[in-house]
Amino acid sequence: MTTTPKNLNWFDINMDAWALAAESNMVIAMRIGSLAQGGPAAVQEAGRMVSEKVAANLTLGCDLMTGKLGNSPEAIVSSSIAHYSKSMVANRKRLSGTSVAQLSKNGTERE
Repeated sequence: MTTTPKNLNWFDINMDAWALAAESNMVIAMRIGSLAQGGPAAVQEAGRMVSEKVAANLTLGCDLMTGKLGNSPEAIVSSSIAHYSKSMVANRKRLSGTSVAQLSKNGTERE
């Protein structure tokens, strides 16, 4: 997935959007697993989900209004995808590390 707009054609933008959707589905599944475990970690994850969404949408809206995303529809869409991709990748990495550590700690990891 591209993180900066390079070749602004709709096919590449659609492929980046598809990759972002796949990444977000993976993060959603990991977050559901984290929430299902309950406890303080689940409460913290739920709060993080809400605060991340609000912050990302505010930032993107401000960038759109100030022209930071570009001046063509292709540039705006590509920049928006790149904006959300960064947090998706970071969340997947964070949740993957947490999940493995929690499974090992709980003794539920299968070998």
